[in-house]
Amino acid sequence: MNAKLYGLDGSEKGTTALPDELFAQPVHEHLVWLAVKRHLGNQRQGTSSVKNRGSVSGGGKKPFKQKGTGRARQGSNTSPLMPGGGRAFGPRPRDYRTDMPKKQRRQALVSALSLKATSDAVSVLEALSAEAPKTAKVAGVLKKMGVYGKRTLLVVDQQNEAVWKSVRNIDKLETTLAHQLNTYDLMKAEALILTADGLARVKEVFSK
Repeated sequence: MNAKLYGLDGSEKGTTALPDELFAQPVHEHLVWLAVKRHLGNQRQGTSSVKNRGSVSGGGKKPFKQKGTGRARQGSNTSPLMPGGGRAFGPRPRDYRTDMPKKQRRQALVSALSLKATSDAVSVLEALSAEAPKTAKVAGVLKKMGVYGKRTLLVVDQQNEAVWKSVRNIDKLETTLAHQLNTYDLMKAEALILTADGLARVKEVFSK
């Protein structure tokens, strides 16, 4: 499996080989779905809560007599049927986290990478460096590559403060470190760009 190779200025320089063990494997759609579901669930705080009839203040005395009023009988003003009463079956604090075996997480990631490769959505950038933050320079590179304005995931090998500040204000561009690559970010992106060092780091971490 090959991907287009681009120079530092965004000019095309041919193709480069992608490791088959990551980019040319069968796509397991169900594992991808499980990995995305797990990622989104693990982001949830699970702190939603409302008061039930045992938590609201009031109760004790019967709101009005049983008969003669023409109204439905009521035994407490904390009932969900009464204004200001507790809520029936409302949300309670809970943990939305789920677990997934490491092998399945790895297979889901490989499936997502292979899906991007077969869709010609993977590009390799020789390097991405900046002595000082220059957003316009990086934007120019993306325009030359034809991915500016697309939901793009940029994968680098290590954090560089100047590069980080150069890319953070570009619309629809997200950046991640190679060892933090995950299935959700891959499936969310329309285009995947890896620096040469980032690709080497991805191979080192996920080919084991």
